[in-house]
Amino acid sequence: MIDAALFSSALGALTPILFAALAGALCQRAGVFNISLEGTMLVGCFAGVAGSWYTGSVWLGVLAAMVAGTAYSLILAIGTVTFDGDPIVLGVAVNLLAVGLTSFLIRTVFGTRGTFSDPALAGLDPVDIPGLDRVPFLGDVLSGHSALGYLSWLAVAGLAVLLYRHPWGLRLRGVGERPEAAASLGVSVSRYRYGVILAGGALCGLAGAQLALGNVTLFSENMTAGRGWIAVVAVLLGRALPAGVLAAAVLFGLAEAFGFRLQGIGLPQQATDAAPYVVTLLALFVSSGRLRRTRRST
Repeated sequence: MIDAALFSSALGALTPILFAALAGALCQRAGVFNISLEGTMLVGCFAGVAGSWYTGSVWLGVLAAMVAGTAYSLILAIGTVTFDGDPIVLGVAVNLLAVGLTSFLIRTVFGTRGTFSDPALAGLDPVDIPGLDRVPFLGDVLSGHSALGYLSWLAVAGLAVLLYRHPWGLRLRGVGERPEAAASLGVSVSRYRYGVILAGGALCGLAGAQLALGNVTLFSENMTAGRGWIAVVAVLLGRALPAGVLAAAVLFGLAEAFGFRLQGIGLPQQATDAAPYVVTLLALFVSSGRLRRTRRST
């Protein structure tokens, strides 16, 4: 039951979660608790499929997903930064709006209900890494993923360098931890927060493109199925650290892959689909227990 195919499936499953969790971590570093990851990812799914179908190019579809995610995140940016709204309330509203908006658009744009798929729809092809694909076990696990999958791994390293080795990242952390002090030094808090929310929207667009054009090649209503909320939990478990977020995403990816494996041996789909969310609850319980013990010791 535990073999190379399981770990390869886990890496494919974690990519949308990882992109969205990196978006949430980036916003968290700027002092914005972003729970609109689910809705923004769903908009990215629809835009990616629509862009790929209309243009015939999967990469134009990916670009459309990024643009749509960025544009959609303006709702949260304007509401929280310009009008000083509550990001939790706005995030819930953004998520609900995305469900209704994409359900309306699938009827309007594609003339169908529920699910849209077409043989002409271009999806992301797997990329075989020369040399690595011939290495036993390791090649089966690491080779053969989409280009966006490999990009998500590079994004973890890139975000770590940006946050801890680049002046922009140091200022961003100052905006999140001490916004008044950052403003007194001439740093524009609103500009930084706008920037990270929009960048987070682009990352969620990539998450949606991977989910709709990489993991599958179709659009289905509410197809994100809670992955954005799992990404929020990954941000909390990883403490908005790139490496921590990656570790949490790997955990949830393994849970999803293991659920598919259990479905293959005959367990009901409803039970296996719950595997990532059971792991999420257990991780939250463990994390909260550790936090209480730390507070008692101090």
